[in-house]
Amino acid sequence: MKATLSIPGLIDQEAMSALQWRVLVLCFLIALFDGFDTQAMAFTGPAILDAFKLQSRDLAPILTAGIVGMVFGAMMLGQLGDKIGRRPAAMLGVAVFGAATLLTASATETWQILALRFIAGLGMGGCTPVVLALAAEYTPARWRGAVVTGVLLGLPAGAMLGGLLAAKMLPVIGWQGIFIIGGTAPLLLLLALAVLLPESLHFKAVRGDEAGQRYVAKTLARIVAQPLPADIRFTLPEDASIHGSVRGLFADGYARKTLAIWSVYLLNWVAWFMLLSWLPTVLKTAGLPTAQAPMGTFVVNLAFIVFAVPLSYLLPRLSIRSLLIAMFALGVATALGLGYAGTNWTLVFLLLGLAGLGVGGQQLALNYWVISVYPTALRATASGWSIGMGRAGAIIGSAVGGSFLSWLGPAGFFMVLAIPLLGALLAVLMVEIQSPSESRQGGFS
Repeated sequence: MKATLSIPGLIDQEAMSALQWRVLVLCFLIALFDGFDTQAMAFTGPAILDAFKLQSRDLAPILTAGIVGMVFGAMMLGQLGDKIGRRPAAMLGVAVFGAATLLTASATETWQILALRFIAGLGMGGCTPVVLALAAEYTPARWRGAVVTGVLLGLPAGAMLGGLLAAKMLPVIGWQGIFIIGGTAPLLLLLALAVLLPESLHFKAVRGDEAGQRYVAKTLARIVAQPLPADIRFTLPEDASIHGSVRGLFADGYARKTLAIWSVYLLNWVAWFMLLSWLPTVLKTAGLPTAQAPMGTFVVNLAFIVFAVPLSYLLPRLSIRSLLIAMFALGVATALGLGYAGTNWTLVFLLLGLAGLGVGGQQLALNYWVISVYPTALRATASGWSIGMGRAGAIIGSAVGGSFLSWLGPAGFFMVLAIPLLGALLAVLMVEIQSPSESRQGGFS
């Protein structure tokens, strides 16, 4: 029988190689263009309303279609990646959302935009889990948390880039031009991925064939400093194929915690996607010129990124429960403040910056929260189902935002944001979380 070596064990003991940095940059670029296209409908929404003579509420089905597509895409492409490989799955996702976004520019009917946004959502939603899995497995464990956070920041960075581009160029290139850029860029990236992106070592190793072993050996030789033995078999940790069950999330006293966590994800994503999806339209309705309305998206996502840097440092060192309570309290206060800010645009944009922490910043903290509550064997299942609840909240938030805007106006829209944030705050209070030292001992899985 051949001697064996653990793939993660080899990677964990090495410094980052050029190949690993290349993987991380490519994963970040996929997330960047994903974030751009995810929010493309939000910052072109006001112009599309004018072009097709629509009411604000008529935008809701189009915004929702993209998020529904993301839910199905995350499930379908993630499973497909386990069967055909993460590299082709990532490339397929980029091809789908790039092509659908590009075709949106030629749409002449709103039903065409709706259908294409759903198709684009399949690719956008499917790319995220595949890209995160690739980035995580090519990174040493000591850097994994920071790297995954960095790759995830490609999503708001792309949205921020799109908001800035729309604010500066929308009057010149029109809403169609934004979708042309949003579709062309990922299709060009697809060419780079075909040449530069390696396959998942985990995928190659679990296949168990000699061709897969040769690929792993060849790739690891570009990562590991010392020569690798010729007669060796590369393996994964014994528990790499062990998955928690959904039933386990409700056993051994976890039922109350699970329901509370699902509630927080659901309600937080209702507020966050209601804000992101409708913000340019709300600002336009409040009196901000159409060309400047996308700057709201830019400010919120810029603030999210700025706050993410200290948050990624502080999260393992602070009480996550106390931090989440403070962030949700800030979110409630920010939403109410926006409701009373009127057309004081300096105050509005200042509060939108705070919303990047008080409404969106929880997205980073929630991942650490799950790690603090569940044992290692349940964390993957708990994270997956919690994010699924969040996606459901994203659909709700995108769907109902237009109705609240039509019924209550911009001030009422912002005040309604406080309701799900307050509900999430109450749900956090129901869950006891380990101390930071206990959380660190549990580590990441």
